[in-house]
Amino acid sequence: MSWDFWNYLGTIAFAISGALIASEEDYDLIGYYALGFITAFGGGAIRNLLIGVPVSALWEQNTLFLLTFLLITVLYFIPIHKIVSWKHWYYSFGLTDAVGLVAFAIQGALYAKNLGLPASASIAAALLTGVGGGIIRDALAKRQPFVFKYELYAFWTIITGALIGLNFINGIIDTYVLFIIIVVLRMLSLRFKWHIPRPKRQASNTEKAV
Repeated sequence: MSWDFWNYLGTIAFAISGALIASEEDYDLIGYYALGFITAFGGGAIRNLLIGVPVSALWEQNTLFLLTFLLITVLYFIPIHKIVSWKHWYYSFGLTDAVGLVAFAIQGALYAKNLGLPASASIAAALLTGVGGGIIRDALAKRQPFVFKYELYAFWTIITGALIGLNFINGIIDTYVLFIIIVVLRMLSLRFKWHIPRPKRQASNTEKAV
């Protein structure tokens, strides 16, 4: 039951985040479906491929596919970009993306753990399930994926996968508490622009000449 809950929550949240990107880019209905479905199901598909689960398992989620289809259709006919200011849109997208990111990270880690795989597999599954769909979404929308920036994004999925894979998190209550804490930390990192330190890049000869 717990695995199904995180699967549904992550799918809904990421379908919404994909629709929000499609709205900002002024895509048509096909664009909404493309970004919504890819964001919602892309990470799980990549995870299954890499841990040896048949891809056919993806097509057995009939209820989720129907729910995602209906949700994206409704969102298409809501003028999100007209009724939500940029500031509110930014944090609305950030929240739905954070919920999807963490829910899918938990789902991926539990998936690997339930298969009896080691902690390293839980970390990898959490990372791939959490960020895979978003990478494809951003690539299609010609955006720089969050995971390739120096802000804390994939970091939260790695922490989530490690805590679950190493058995620091056991039971439903622990998992819910972990979800809330990581989502809050992700939103705080977005609000206060926490990032991974990086060395200052020296200007190239071409840049110096300009």
